[in-house]
Amino acid sequence: MNYQKLILLLLITFYGCKKNKIPTNKTPKEVKNTYDFVIAFGSCNNQNMVNNFWNTIDENNPNIWIWGGDIIYSDTYNMSYLEKNYIQQKNNVEYQNFIKNKEILATWDDHDYGLNDGGIEYTKKKESQQLFLDFLNVDKNDERRKQEGVYFAKSYNVNNTNIKIIALDTRYFRTELTPDTETKKRYQPNSYGRGSILGETQWKWLEEQLKNSKANYHILVSSIQFLSAEHGFESWGNMPHEVDKLEALLKSTQAKNTIILSGDRHISEFSKKEVDGLNYPLIDFTSSGLTHSYSGFTEEPNIYRVGTVVSKKSFGLLKFNFNQNKVIFEIKGAANEVYQTLTQNY
Repeated sequence: MNYQKLILLLLITFYGCKKNKIPTNKTPKEVKNTYDFVIAFGSCNNQNMVNNFWNTIDENNPNIWIWGGDIIYSDTYNMSYLEKNYIQQKNNVEYQNFIKNKEILATWDDHDYGLNDGGIEYTKKKESQQLFLDFLNVDKNDERRKQEGVYFAKSYNVNNTNIKIIALDTRYFRTELTPDTETKKRYQPNSYGRGSILGETQWKWLEEQLKNSKANYHILVSSIQFLSAEHGFESWGNMPHEVDKLEALLKSTQAKNTIILSGDRHISEFSKKEVDGLNYPLIDFTSSGLTHSYSGFTEEPNIYRVGTVVSKKSFGLLKFNFNQNKVIFEIKGAANEVYQTLTQNY
């Protein structure tokens, strides 16, 4: 072998070994579990406070982000002031970066609606609705621009599986609540049959959405809690006949695998109920407190609670595995730590 061939052989050997060598000071990067569909959601975001979650939520690669209400805090009858607060949130640099690469869905609660614990009596609800839709960049021809209330539905087809998001409006049509004058609770349940949370028109719309649905999963977004009702604050339990009505509707329409997402409470928790006539448990996943939470929480009753209450600031995550018919629910913190998890097979 001549001198030139020897040099060439040495070079090939050297670079070939260098290319395949694994550095001894590094460990292989852990491969994250992959899921067919990921929903992130949260509520209670004061535009004047720091939100440390946007980058963390992005790390979980959600397909969609769902606002569960209280996107801003702006209790007012002054629509210029309400608009100013929406613009402040919309122009937040971290939020602008967050919404660039994903779809944003939303319903409202009382503080972005414009009236604390407000309902049908709020005289600026029509004007407030348009500002809410402006914030979300909803098209001028969208049905929500013409109807009363911000409720809507949207379906996602992924790997031959359909997930239907149904966002409810628990403010626009909600009638009077009954103050509790006997205990320290804020409200007591209305007499059975008195009042409505969704209103006649929205109830009819919801029935059609469920009755004609071929979806494998139904995600109902309710700004207020559905299952937890003993605390005495706002909830569907303020009108127990409305709770029965929704459960009866789920049974009569045989809506598959319905999951409820809620906010409002400045705490996060899982509630779970076995409903006669449904072949799956009804889960109400509450995620509340993006910029501020009920840090002084001690205890409150909830007969449907699974696990414990998380009173730290947090967001919610739903991870769908279609092959295993499984959903993993996670309450997560700003450092992406998992505060609590619930796994449900469907």
